[in-house]
Amino acid sequence: MTDNKYDFGMIGLGTMGRNLLLNMADSGFRVSGYDKNPEMVSHLEQESEGIDIDAFSDLPAFIQSLNTPRALMMLVPAGPIVDSVIEELLPLLDEGDLLIDGGNSYFADTERRVKYLQPKGVHFFGLGISGGAEGARKGPSMMPGGDKSAYEVVKNIFEAVSAKVNGEPCVTWLGPGACGHFVKMVHNGIEYGLMQIISEVYGLMKGPMGLSNDEIHKAFAGWNEGRLNSFLIEITADIFTQKDDLTGADLIDMILDQAKSKGTGKWTSQLAMDLQVAVPTIDMAVAMRDLSKYKTTREKAEKVYQRTQDKGCTLTLDDLGDALYFSFIVTYAQGMHMLQVASKEYNYQLSMSDIAKIWRGGCIIRAALLENIFSAYQDDTLSHLMLDKEIISRIHASEAGMRRMSTEAIKYGSGMPATSSTLHYFDMFRIGHMPSNLIQAQRDYFGSHTYERTDREGIFHTNWY
Repeated sequence: MTDNKYDFGMIGLGTMGRNLLLNMADSGFRVSGYDKNPEMVSHLEQESEGIDIDAFSDLPAFIQSLNTPRALMMLVPAGPIVDSVIEELLPLLDEGDLLIDGGNSYFADTERRVKYLQPKGVHFFGLGISGGAEGARKGPSMMPGGDKSAYEVVKNIFEAVSAKVNGEPCVTWLGPGACGHFVKMVHNGIEYGLMQIISEVYGLMKGPMGLSNDEIHKAFAGWNEGRLNSFLIEITADIFTQKDDLTGADLIDMILDQAKSKGTGKWTSQLAMDLQVAVPTIDMAVAMRDLSKYKTTREKAEKVYQRTQDKGCTLTLDDLGDALYFSFIVTYAQGMHMLQVASKEYNYQLSMSDIAKIWRGGCIIRAALLENIFSAYQDDTLSHLMLDKEIISRIHASEAGMRRMSTEAIKYGSGMPATSSTLHYFDMFRIGHMPSNLIQAQRDYFGSHTYERTDREGIFHTNWY
């Protein structure tokens, strides 16, 4: 190792990159950063005044500032920019150097980059990071996968800067290949599902239940003090107290109802279909973000298909709390099942308990419920979260409220597609004999696609006409 140089380098000094570097410096590591944009370099210099961090806009000088073998992280937009940065770096790197992609890259791109860099002697792995800018500064959840020996080089740094739950770091090596980015992708899919569920419950509260923003705030704040304690419920409660600087009105009422996305939810949905695993809550959450973009069309439809404006919904906050909790459980279960299937398909060797463990703190989907999920997967033979004894009891305890809310939502025309999909998933999941035999009969009828029987082995075809 070269003396008097930096332990870790960051490429990309946006808010996330700067905050993570500052976190590392606070934890006692000597770090430096690079950005092509001198303004970003200036921001880091200002924020790190009095801290031993160096900032560069000259790439060769930045690379020379690092101890060897070098450990570098890219926090740049996913896609072609990552490949462009890699090509810029390659002439400056030596065999044995470690390059980490800390962005939201598509897992297949990470697999490709691993294979590309391996013969060049550069270690490469994908790192999922969750927690936003505040998490990066104070402690994120981190999901590394790839070359385990390369991870060992930065293990102490990552464990020091990650969030802690019961003194345990919310980071661990997850497995080979691009599994870190795959796990982060599914994390984001679950996030999409939970956010859509919360928004649908808000729509019911604001519409048929006729609650004020202050009443909605108090409901979410109360839920956050109990079994629904989670980051998303907490920030939702806060949102309803925020005033608009421009008008003085409640800010939530001034925000346009068109939800944006960056694609990770869509990737989760697409990959689930490829893996033939059902994640209907995530699918519907992605679809509703898409539908929200057609506001002009929706406004026209509202005039044609008028729905009841009654405010006589008799649901209680306990019913809504039950429905939220039920839906949260089923959404996590869908995501965890997808990870189990993917682990076998891609030979990732994922530990569901490790994933639940590092999601308990720092990340956007952190929740008290993850303690129960972590406990459930201590049994590594568990094939599906909803078959765990404790989870079964929690689903039973919240099912009645879920059904009451679903019934009232239908009665008043309050759309709850993602929330309802969790109930439909549950109802089909617990059926030992689904009506899918009719689909097989239809397929054989019109296309001679054959079918299997319940009473004997083999493949069969019937001449139906």
